[in-house]
Amino acid sequence: MNCETFQLKELVGEPLEIREVLRCLLHTIVFHRALGLVRPKDVECELFELTYVQCGDHELDKKIEEKIDQFIAWVDKHPNKKSQICLSFYEVKNKHPSWFGNKTERFYWEQWYINLHVLNPKSHTKRHNSKAPLSTGENTSEEGSSRRTALESSLREVLFQIISFVNEKKDHIPPVQNSEIISFPYEISTPSASDSSFGWHADVLKRMLQTGHPSMLS
Repeated sequence: MNCETFQLKELVGEPLEIREVLRCLLHTIVFHRALGLVRPKDVECELFELTYVQCGDHELDKKIEEKIDQFIAWVDKHPNKKSQICLSFYEVKNKHPSWFGNKTERFYWEQWYINLHVLNPKSHTKRHNSKAPLSTGENTSEEGSSRRTALESSLREVLFQIISFVNEKKDHIPPVQNSEIISFPYEISTPSASDSSFGWHADVLKRMLQTGHPSMLS
């Protein structure tokens, strides 16, 4: 089974902004892979003039928030680094029975890579102060407002990118086996404290090899 892979445009922001960005993107992707038993809920972004849709499922919301918290905790220890979050959809199939009993295996059929560059607010302000010692407060406020406007524009672009992908690519989606679940089985992978840059990408590569060569879209 081939795995369709989508690389989303990199977004740059501070931790508070990235938290809201991730809510918007993860919920949007999962909603577009919902199986019907959802109660669509429009949500207005707290930091941006944008609205996105959630599935209205408490357990799903909880899992997404936990993964976002995990990612932000990693960011706090690794400031000013580029990173990824990978949202994968998969099927669970039984392997051939053996002496050791029946085992199941995951077959990934779609992966979304959210590319982020999380700024450190302290170092960001420090660099600005070194360049403009006069009227620092006003200039910093203007710079922050301008940067957030640019981030909102980029986030809007990525949302359209997601919608374009889900409308263009449908042939790889497996048949629905259980119409009583909210979403296809999925997992959200984030960097962890033990991940080096190489280790993170090596883990992703390992999953790709298990599911065949992916078709790249960017």
